[in-house]
Amino acid sequence: MKENNLIYKELVESKIDELKAQRRFFEMKKYIQHGNTTVFEHSYKVALLSCKISNTLRLKVNHSNLIKGAMLHDYFLYDWHDTKNKAVLHGINHPKVALKNAKEDFEINRVEEDIILRHMFPLNPLPPRYLESWVVCVADKISAVTETISPIKIYYRNTLIFCNKIIFLAKNLIIS
Repeated sequence: MKENNLIYKELVESKIDELKAQRRFFEMKKYIQHGNTTVFEHSYKVALLSCKISNTLRLKVNHSNLIKGAMLHDYFLYDWHDTKNKAVLHGINHPKVALKNAKEDFEINRVEEDIILRHMFPLNPLPPRYLESWVVCVADKISAVTETISPIKIYYRNTLIFCNKIIFLAKNLIIS
């Protein structure tokens, strides 16, 4: 399994090497997606997870389309948390913005277009058409939940540790 993880990472890194020729590509690092995860980190995780899912389920996918679509599925390039910005109905509208930006900066084929445009199913009512699109759609949901919940878990774990220290100190003070 570790060997497969290295292969996935190499595939994703190779695709990033192609995409980074476009200077706007790394703008995704400026924006937060979920929790404290940037859009770039989120897209990278979605690409890796998409590879793992397709391999685990032995799905016959085009890895180039899968990874490129995953890396560009949230290529909207704005802060969706800023209500003064384009954030109104972000969940519904950002795939169209991401596709527009992707088409301006890269050559996008029909599978990659479908991945970008339909990754928000079922929030957006149009289901994915291709296997690669379904895989990215699922990987995106898993990543989003993980990224959103992780900071909450860390907060509660740190709060619990802090409370335990206070209780320990209080017990020692009372005993003393």
